[in-house]
Parts: sequence; structure tokens; C-alpha cells
Amino acid sequence: MARVALTGWGRTAATLARVERPASPEAVAELVRGCAGPVIARGLGRSYGDCAQTAGGTVIDTTSIHGISGWERGDGVVTCGAGVSLRDLVNQAVPRGWFVPVSPGTSMVTIAGAIAADVHGKNHHRAGSFGAHVRSIDIVDGIGQRRRLLPGTEHFRATVAGMGLTGVIVSAEVALIPVPGAHMRVATRRTADFDETVAALAEADRATYSVAWLDCVATGAGFGRGVVTSGEHAAGTLRGAVLADERIAAPAWVPPGLLNRRTIALFNTAWHRRAPHRRDDEAQSIREFFYPLDAVAGWNRVYGRDGFVQYQFVVPDPALSTLRGILETFTAAGIASFLTVLKRFGAGNDAHLSFPMPGWTLALDIPAGTEGLASHLRWADEQVAGAGGRVYLAKDSRMAPDIVAAMYPQLAQFRESCAQLDPRGVFASDQSRRLRLLRG
Repeated sequence: MARVALTGWGRTAATLARVERPASPEAVAELVRGCAGPVIARGLGRSYGDCAQTAGGTVIDTTSIHGISGWERGDGVVTCGAGVSLRDLVNQAVPRGWFVPVSPGTSMVTIAGAIAADVHGKNHHRAGSFGAHVRSIDIVDGIGQRRRLLPGTEHFRATVAGMGLTGVIVSAEVALIPVPGAHMRVATRRTADFDETVAALAEADRATYSVAWLDCVATGAGFGRGVVTSGEHAAGTLRGAVLADERIAAPAWVPPGLLNRRTIALFNTAWHRRAPHRRDDEAQSIREFFYPLDAVAGWNRVYGRDGFVQYQFVVPDPALSTLRGILETFTAAGIASFLTVLKRFGAGNDAHLSFPMPGWTLALDIPAGTEGLASHLRWADEQVAGAGGRVYLAKDSRMAPDIVAAMYPQLAQFRESCAQLDPRGVFASDQSRRLRLLRG
């Protein structure tokens, strides 16, 4: 079989691998038994970096493993095949009065991917990350054996946020949350500077969902200005398709350098000005509130052929000054982010490589061709680690291995579980080799 070039959603660091598309857990098991490695699973390709590709090896595309069952029980706990997307689940769940417990900024993520990255959303301060709502996980381990993993066990802790390195997730039981309707009640605040943004976002902890967009280019008195949005599920109709398929398409080709400091500054200024100073109780659809970017197919192409880096980190509450210092340094250096998002995190979970911790998380989408980007990100890594924070592995595409252990203190326990579940050393990704996640 011919090898295929694969990248993450950031469209950087392409490598070649053989892609297999098994249609059942049994086919996955047979495939793993016949592979000497390296092997890694892949879903819809929305991780930003190189965690779902493995140069010269075999990538197992799990998107053909479908099926959602358990609706008849009426308790909101459903069993999903690995390839079920959050989009699929939302469209089946909402008409029945349920919603996904945690959702990232796109619905185009598989259940297996949501577990492997332990995704988080706008409600982390209330609900934690996705793994907290998983009742069981079925994996195919490194010898091709199907196993069921349960919360509270070391192998479960290693598989949630384990980036696919403990085995191929083939199905999972997930507990949904009840909702009164298919719409949201949304409040919006426009803020004038960083301090006001932080204060408004902290105040929004009272809401179930909250997030802030930041203007990362503004300087002077307007530094850190933004738009803070919070929301609650609203009563109303539960009928009809929640996430329809109609989407506009990003252009197939974008001129190099279209997104630069000047064009991003113009966009940010317009976006900030169009936001209301204060608006309460606005009705929005689930798509508008949770998944605005899903309306544009292939939006990652707007960064041009060089792609982009999404840099997301978290620092503890007392280290907010570290986050501000990174943002100030990037702004002064001309490192412009097209989309900059600030959120609050609540308590983390006990998964070995889970990203969230109580504090503040900042995500920046930066054109990969930005001058001096590599050295500035390395400096930022050191600031984050020094403050007791960490960088999100599901979005990483360039971090160095020497700093990972400081960010993820349970790395040794993770490696031990991987060795037990994969004694042949079959599973590996470009990221795991780059960061030496499976060995010191």
C-alpha cells in the first residue's frame, strides 16, 4: 500500500505513513497483531501537531468504527464507537434532551480523540475535562488484545490524555448532561484592557460556560482588550438537526503572508469594535456558541502553505503575571495570533498526562512562518514550566523533550502503564519520539 503524507490541523511537519481503515474492533486487533510498529491511531485529524502521525509506520484511521447505543436506558450514558464524532453525538443527543458533557471548539473530533487528548471546553471550571465523564474505555493493546479500562485504574489514567500511546481506543461509555433545549442564553462583555478582561472572565465563573477572546496585537492602554462571553443552556425546542452539514469553504489557495501583523491587527480592531459593550440574554444556537469555526470547511488553509502553530499553555492562578508577561513579550516582538483565547480552568483530573490544572489557559494561533517564532516559543516554554504550568500536548508540534518532565510530573507512571499495555513497543507517534514520551 502506498504511503500517505499526513499532518496535524496546523499543516506543519508532514510525514509519510501507511494508512489502514479497519471497520471494526476485531479488524483493529488483527491489524495490531500483524504490525511490528510503529503504529498510532488517528481520527478526524484535528489535533494541531504531530501526535496522530508516525513516519514510516502504520496509521490506523478509526473513523469507520461507528455506532451509538444505550439511548433506550434513558440515563444519558451511551456507548460510542471510536469514530463517532462529537457532531454525530450532538445531533443524536440533543433531540433526546442530552448534550456532550465537555466540548472543545470544534465538533469534528472523534470520541476516541476526545479521550486521548482529554479535551476541555468553556465549562472546565464547572465540569472538568472530557475524561471525567467517561465510564469505561475499550482499547486494543499492543499484543492485539481487547481490554476494558475503568476509572480509578492506572491504565485508565494513562489512556485518558495518553495521546493514543497505550493502545487503540475502539469504544467508550460516556455520560451526557441533560439540557432543556437546543439553544443557548448568552451574555457578552467588551473589555478595554487586560485587567478588565481578567476580571470579567473571573466574574463569569458563575456561568456554566465562559471564554474570552483577546486582541493580542493591541498595545498601550488597549493591551489585552477583549470580548468575554458566557452562556447557559436555554429552554426551547429539541427538534431538528442541531449541527447541519451546510458550510462555506475556505479558499483552496491563500497567498503566502496574507495573515501578518497588519492584517491581523485590522481584523482584531474590527472584531473588538463590533462587540457590544454589554449584552445579556442573547439567543444563540449551539453551533454559534460552541462551534463557530465549523461553519468554514478547511479554515486552517487561510494560514497559507506554511501552516500555523497553536500554542496553548496553562499556569496556576498565582502565576497570572507569567501569562501576561508572555503575551506582552509576544506583542512587543510582533508575534501576532489570528485567534487568541483565554479561559479559566477548575480542578484537573488524575490522568497522567492530562493538561488542565486550576488556573488560566491561553491559546494562540500563530502563522508558522513568523520570524523568530521558534526561539520565542522556547522561551515561553521555560516561563510556563518555571511557573508550574504546562503546554498542551494535543496542540504541540515543536516543544523540546528536555522540558516535558517538568511540565508533566506523572510521566514515569505513564511510561510504566505503556510498557505494561504495549510490551512489544508497537505504539509510537512522531510526537512521542520527538518528546521521548515513552523513554527517558
